[in-house]
Amino acid sequence: MNSTTEQAPALPEARRVPGPPGGNASGSGPKKRKRNKVPQQSFRSRLRRDKQMLLMMLPGVAFLLLFFYIPILGNVIAFQDYQPYLGIGDSLWVGWQNFVDLFGNPDFIHAFWNTLYLAAWQLVFLFPVPLVLALIVDSLVSTRVRRIFQSIAYLPHFLSWVLVIAFFQQMLGGAGFVNNLLRDLGMDPIPFMTNPETFPVMVVVQMIWKDAGWAMIIFLAALASIDASLYEAAAADGAGRWRRMWHITLPGLRPVIVLLLILRIGDILSVGFEQFILQRDAVGAGAAEVLDTFTYYTGVVGGGWSSGAAAGLAKGVVSALLIYGANKLAHRFGEDGIFAKQVR
Repeated sequence: MNSTTEQAPALPEARRVPGPPGGNASGSGPKKRKRNKVPQQSFRSRLRRDKQMLLMMLPGVAFLLLFFYIPILGNVIAFQDYQPYLGIGDSLWVGWQNFVDLFGNPDFIHAFWNTLYLAAWQLVFLFPVPLVLALIVDSLVSTRVRRIFQSIAYLPHFLSWVLVIAFFQQMLGGAGFVNNLLRDLGMDPIPFMTNPETFPVMVVVQMIWKDAGWAMIIFLAALASIDASLYEAAAADGAGRWRRMWHITLPGLRPVIVLLLILRIGDILSVGFEQFILQRDAVGAGAAEVLDTFTYYTGVVGGGWSSGAAAGLAKGVVSALLIYGANKLAHRFGEDGIFAKQVR
């Protein structure tokens, strides 16, 4: 009987399992992967590559240098008894005396508090108007109606304050259209343009009419960046227009709202120069005197160049501190603000 020896099938040869990237065969652990360094371009090659962009930037950079950065050097006269015929080099240095005299001046204190009062009116009543206009325009279905509405809202921005005040004077002045209509109806005219008590309301109305439509552009751009699928999903779940606006639109606009609010707080002491100086004689200095007009009448008209420079420098420092504080507050609420918080 022939006996056959059955051999077990040979096991497949074990495959070598590759180790982790960068590992070695001796098992000494993974090695750090070497990153391929991107070759650095020379400054001349980058300059040649970005030549057109740099040429486009030159007018803006020159404008900022000539009218914003170089004039900062003139703030040195705030620490001098500046005399124009002597110049900066020969004028007497007085240190902080101009600031001591400034903060002891009751006219400056009145202008400062009046500026804050008028700025509060603008912040409360003017800031939300562009947002409301943007929501209205975004809800319009007809593209033609939307463009007509935007054009009408943008137009007053391109008018100077001289034309804006003249328009309001022709409409609401003592001999304007509204008061003439009241006289024809046997009623007494209303001093819209000369009443110091209602001047803050008039200022806000003028600024809304002139600049609200232009400020609406930023919110419209932010609305265009919101994903439309979020609205579709919310509508499919039964959310109405108001709930979609509350849970989708406003959270999407929140970073832009915070950013613009910070910038507005930093610019809160600049309530406007032309608008107030054109109406100062009509309502009186007690109602229309702000820091910008005080600086002009003290420094330019009155010849107190050092006092005017001290007032302007104090205003700039306070504005910078307000921006810094508002940005810190935005970080507390989880927003980036003007510049993001550094994470260590």
